[in-house]
Amino acid sequence: MEKLYDVAIIGGGVIGSAVARELSRYQLKICVLEKELDVCNGASGRNTGLLHSGILSGDHKLRTECCLEGNAEFDQVAEELDVPFRRSGKLIVGFGEEEKLCLEKLYEHGLQCKVPGIRMIGADEIKKIEPNADGETAIYVPSAGILCPYTYAIALAENAAQNGVHYHFDQEVTGIEKGADGNYKISTVKSHWTARWVINCAGLFAYRISSMLGFGTYIPQRVKGEYEILDKKAGKFLSIPIYPAPSENGDCDIHITPTVDGNVLVGPTLKEIGDEIDYSATQEKIDEMMIQGARLFPKHVKREYFIRNYTGIFPYVVDPVTMQRVDFQIQSDPHISHAVNLVGISTPGLTSALPIARRVVVKVLEQEDLLPNPAFNPIRKGIIRFADQTDEEKARLIGEDPDYGEIYCRCECVTKAEIKQAVHNILGVSTVSGIKYRTRATMGRCQGGYCETRLTSMIEQELHRDAKDILLNQNGAYMFVGKVK
Repeated sequence: MEKLYDVAIIGGGVIGSAVARELSRYQLKICVLEKELDVCNGASGRNTGLLHSGILSGDHKLRTECCLEGNAEFDQVAEELDVPFRRSGKLIVGFGEEEKLCLEKLYEHGLQCKVPGIRMIGADEIKKIEPNADGETAIYVPSAGILCPYTYAIALAENAAQNGVHYHFDQEVTGIEKGADGNYKISTVKSHWTARWVINCAGLFAYRISSMLGFGTYIPQRVKGEYEILDKKAGKFLSIPIYPAPSENGDCDIHITPTVDGNVLVGPTLKEIGDEIDYSATQEKIDEMMIQGARLFPKHVKREYFIRNYTGIFPYVVDPVTMQRVDFQIQSDPHISHAVNLVGISTPGLTSALPIARRVVVKVLEQEDLLPNPAFNPIRKGIIRFADQTDEEKARLIGEDPDYGEIYCRCECVTKAEIKQAVHNILGVSTVSGIKYRTRATMGRCQGGYCETRLTSMIEQELHRDAKDILLNQNGAYMFVGKVK
């Protein structure tokens, strides 16, 4: 049976979920069709987690504008959505005269873009700001910050769902047709949907949806970036992201970023992979991260601190006629009614998500009037992190719910109560990774050696699932293939 909506958003990552949240401010029946089993399994959960300042946004006016806007509002956004965030600032450091000249040019660009508070500093002030950083010259960017990218994507999605948006996972779109009644007929691998509006927020696969809608054909030119996660032992020695001076094309090489949870990220490496989807790790890039990372953060980029690696893929596309990269496009067309097409939304997409979403809403309002939703609530509360509470607050929580007194993840001190809340999340995500992203269970030094089976058992018990059907993060990724003790 076909399901009828006012708006179908294709793609439920940070951009799609931001669009869903902003459209839920109006009286609309909205759905999100997501090909993965969660909102943060793609680019939205596999990036550096930096709140960008705008200084590295290049000459693209919309990209810089959205970045500055998203940066300026994020203290309020983080408070509304209960997202951990720290306005840490950032250092972009250089060595030698050539990199100094590069930084001076970037500094002038930052002034032209009105990036707040930036200043050029020397080696002595670098050490005052971050004693464990290295460099001879730097731009200090006080407005930059750090956040958890998957927590933010989840928070946007949960707030949208609280305001009436329906999320449908495992719904890869295979075709879109415009019916005689003017509505879009959307086919997925599992179902059929009907909507008056279609918003393309498909990220890595936005070029496919663009073609289906008639906005044009683009060629994927994806960029793969590998990262290493350092133990919290290294996190004690870093308070601020450290970036190297950018190359001639504006890209920054491997950088060092503290996380809001106390780890350190080294990376990303950058490699063009065309139309591939390649999440593999390579020894070559691990070695490269060791060398480049130690240049910026000497003494603390050590192999014994490495606890995990991951890979992000950034969704760049090129125009097949000009063969030029297409960047930050929010498209509408008078010949394609009731559709908005987003392509080339890459860095700083995380910072720019809500500004982009508001511009999508403007595109919708250009074609029809919308009635405000009087019940819209911008406030979302996340799961209380037991590990972050005072002793008095921990005692109170245990008194109210004894499950807070049982630790399921030793490394991150995650309790049974938190795991149980994550299992019953409003989006209906039921994978082991889904619990991981909502609680940080399995993210510590042992990487799930102690707690992963407990998470699986909780899903089995609370959702009445057979153990053999429980998935790690995607179809086919079964936790078990036979009997275990």
